[in-house]
Amino acid sequence: MKMYLISDNVDTYTGMRLAGIDGIVVHEREELHEALQKVMQDKSIGIVLLTEKFGQEFPDVINEFRLERKMPLLIEIPDRHGTGRKKDFITSYITEAIGLKL
Repeated sequence: MKMYLISDNVDTYTGMRLAGIDGIVVHEREELHEALQKVMQDKSIGIVLLTEKFGQEFPDVINEFRLERKMPLLIEIPDRHGTGRKKDFITSYITEAIGLKL
């Protein structure tokens, strides 16, 4: 299974291309929707990497595809500007998921 990147900036795209990961750069909601539809049809892609900006700006588009299908796995990654998440986001995520404070 292959990985595929959908990025909002050329720098992240270039870095992933150097690592051997194909992808596309999009900026608008419609472009993101079309790119996700295209990727969902390719059975050889198992993981789709999305820059975090898409999750912040277009969560409805991302969630639509996450709820619709199990594969490929959609993963949000930080871009060259870093992450927009809090330092303890993993701990708070686990606490929320299982109800235990770590």
